[in-house]
Amino acid sequence: MGIEILEFSPECYDEAYTLWQRCDGIGLSDADEREPMTAFLLKNPGLNFIARVDGSLAGTCLCGSDGRRGYLYHLAVEPVMRRRGIGKMLVERTLQALADQEIHKCHIMVFGANEPGLAFWKSGGWVTRPEIVLMSHNVWCKESKGAC
Repeated sequence: MGIEILEFSPECYDEAYTLWQRCDGIGLSDADEREPMTAFLLKNPGLNFIARVDGSLAGTCLCGSDGRRGYLYHLAVEPVMRRRGIGKMLVERTLQALADQEIHKCHIMVFGANEPGLAFWKSGGWVTRPEIVLMSHNVWCKESKGAC
């Protein structure tokens, strides 16, 4: 099994989106459509990766940075390819890319009901932050093409 970790380019979008749809625990929204995803990749060069096994897409890891912190999204591994170290390799490569940019800390968001996902992250040394509450606010709606 030859695993290659490569930069996630916009040309990989269709394969990646199809993978995300097959993976429990990945939440998809308007932000994951082609145009906003391409913009995300272009705004965060060198931080987003895919894994290929014998040429086929096996996993993804998205990462954005505000220049101070990194944020991981859509770590996904093809269900039949799990437990082979692909997710760990993607995370390690992404964290190294953040370190290369002198970003000192990285955050992730995991659905509370995603027990396999939570177990994966905890096994890698990630910790929950009970003193932090994630809050969201919609600032743009696709339907109205503007403010919500």
